[in-house]
Amino acid sequence: MTAIFFYGTLLYEPLLRLVLGPDSAARTAPASLADHAVRWAEGESFSLIRAEHGARADGLLVTGLDAQDIARLDFYEGGFGYDRRAVEVDVAGTRAAATVYFPAPGQVTAGAPWSLADWVARWGAVSLRAAEEVMDRFGVDPPAEVARHFTQIRMRAASWVRAQHATAPNRVRHGHTAAEVDAVATRRPYRQFFQLEEQDLRFRRFDGTESAPVTRAAFVSADAVTVLPYDPARDRVLVIEQFRFGPFVRGDRHPWTLEPVAGRIDPGESPEDCARREAAEEAALEFARLEPVARYYPSPGAMTEYLFSYVGIADLPDGSGIIGGVDGEDEDIRGILMSFDDLMALIDGGEAENGPLILTAHWLAANRERLRQGT
Repeated sequence: MTAIFFYGTLLYEPLLRLVLGPDSAARTAPASLADHAVRWAEGESFSLIRAEHGARADGLLVTGLDAQDIARLDFYEGGFGYDRRAVEVDVAGTRAAATVYFPAPGQVTAGAPWSLADWVARWGAVSLRAAEEVMDRFGVDPPAEVARHFTQIRMRAASWVRAQHATAPNRVRHGHTAAEVDAVATRRPYRQFFQLEEQDLRFRRFDGTESAPVTRAAFVSADAVTVLPYDPARDRVLVIEQFRFGPFVRGDRHPWTLEPVAGRIDPGESPEDCARREAAEEAALEFARLEPVARYYPSPGAMTEYLFSYVGIADLPDGSGIIGGVDGEDEDIRGILMSFDDLMALIDGGEAENGPLILTAHWLAANRERLRQGT
């Protein structure tokens, strides 16, 4: 059996046990690797290990690993270019042979000294949820395929964690909770940039009885932000136009839609930070402040998407409408300046068909005078 020395995220016991699986008989013991240091990967949410004379990397020596354990660990680490190398570690005053996952040369840049406690506080819950999806693909997808979609996996995980911590009143709702839903079976027949999830389940009915078994499917995506830039001094807004695949597949003869600025929330990013980032990327704008409009599910019968909508107070002089977008994301976005009255005319006339844009415009109509008065 092979022994492996862990130094970073897999020191988090719940994550290690999830990756190994419930049937693993692996054992752990504190250990250290001389002349090596553990550091944050610069700009990332994980660690790396590298040779540093006189340093010491503290971690865990995991023994009792069988072939299945090794296969699961190699699957979890392999898609990200981490390979095992042979080392000798110090454990309980003796030397022991082990292997360690090292990053490929030049793959990541070493940053500040690693802190497991800081990582758990910021990234533990998201990483644990993401690992559930990753290991669900063990034996199904190659590691490189999982790594290709890992950004989306982490976005979905961050959305799930955000939902777990959200609070909402129950003044009118019955008060049923997720604990009153029994998911009998789960299938994920499509897992690419987005994910399709299908479940067989039962749920508590309003009369107190349990429903018959039903099958439901949902399009799983990450939480997102929309923000409508508004200049109260000039009483004008900026909307964007871009090609959208959904209207195209529906058969719409004009699949270029008018929308607010929008984007998916990155893991570790607040909705407000996302709104500011997307405005810079899509329209080269900065906001003096953000006015919250609403938080909502746009289509809860079929989609997990949850939106945070804002009006962004901005300076919108002539020439603010630009061709924007992120090249690496194949975005082609046209910014359009218009008066508030012209926006409402587009909505009334049916040319503006985007739900968040319509909702936000009507919120702006109700709050426009307050914003124009600077309050």
